[in-house]
Amino acid sequence: MKENYQKTTIACFTGYIVQAIVNNFVPLLFVTFQKSYNISLSKITALITINFIIQLVIDMLSAGFIDKIGYRASIIIAHIFSAAGLVSLVLLPAILPDAFLGIVIAVIIYAIGGGLIEVLISPVMEACPTDNKEKAMSLLHSFYCWGHVGVVLITTAFFEIAGVGNWKFLTLAWAVIPVFNIFLFAKAPIFSLNAEGTHELDLKQLFSKKIFWILMLMMVCAGASEQAVSQWASTFAEQGLGVSKTVGDLAGPMAFAILMGTSRLLYGKYGDKIDLDRFMEYSIILCIASYLCISLAHLPVLSLAGCAICGFSVGILWPGTFSKAAVSIKGGGTAMFAMLALAGDLGCSSGPALAGTVSSNFNNNLHTGILAAIIFPALLLAGLIFLHKIKPN
Repeated sequence: MKENYQKTTIACFTGYIVQAIVNNFVPLLFVTFQKSYNISLSKITALITINFIIQLVIDMLSAGFIDKIGYRASIIIAHIFSAAGLVSLVLLPAILPDAFLGIVIAVIIYAIGGGLIEVLISPVMEACPTDNKEKAMSLLHSFYCWGHVGVVLITTAFFEIAGVGNWKFLTLAWAVIPVFNIFLFAKAPIFSLNAEGTHELDLKQLFSKKIFWILMLMMVCAGASEQAVSQWASTFAEQGLGVSKTVGDLAGPMAFAILMGTSRLLYGKYGDKIDLDRFMEYSIILCIASYLCISLAHLPVLSLAGCAICGFSVGILWPGTFSKAAVSIKGGGTAMFAMLALAGDLGCSSGPALAGTVSSNFNNNLHTGILAAIIFPALLLAGLIFLHKIKPN
């Protein structure tokens, strides 16, 4: 049994690396697309919105069809779309008369795969007969961080060695990973979340539970707390160190991702000795402290240090909330995980949006924007405290 679920675990870890590829590789090509295909910057930035919208739509629709076609078929389809999207990114802009249309179609294709992976991987991992599911969930989510780091480092190194003009070869190389994972999931056992005969709740039953809405709020705040700082980390690095954008991307978002992955890895290794509630509480308090450091410190270098500390503090928030939901709502199943993914994605959008909007209203002062976004970790802490007072039904 252990050997069997180890195969599933490896496939799940690789699945989050695939999601990291489809979410983080293409933004590294934006400038290349702009120059190669003569596409305006406004159109290029629209690709981020398209990717986000498609993944939100998949989050909303997935609960209705995943259970009908099964987890194995769904997750294989997810990887097929991920690989096809990356391959399309190479082929379609050259084939279609409008290169931008080709890029948009490719983004839509891989966004479908990325959205499905986000919904599917966590419940598949949760269903594995592991000894400590909280540890396993934290370790699982750390692979998204390591995937993000790997994508940036390998892509940067490739461009330095082979040149940006050879980006198509690297894109096809990245497409090999989801193809490889198709074969892993085709052979790995997929366990049931309701192996003990628990009735799976539908959306109406979930919506009737107060604890579900608290968890949804926590997921929104977890995503917002993470991305409100992550999206602006490069800017703080450039301002604080006076370096180029390339170096800023490495010093800002990379440091954030590495420390976030480290936090998840630590809990993944020692989670059986650490109380999840207490670890989340301390992490949220550290997150609030990092927000204060970013927004109130007069030295730019201290703001950059606050960004890095924030990466460590938010590491447990997303996987920890998933684990809390799995324990608190028995029979939540596909519908619950899909809605949690939806809430997390909404948070990932609303966090940077609030920080950016407030910043623009205060003469583009990012410090003020981050200070306003402190509402998200504060609400998350309140939700966690309130969750303690509600007995799981």
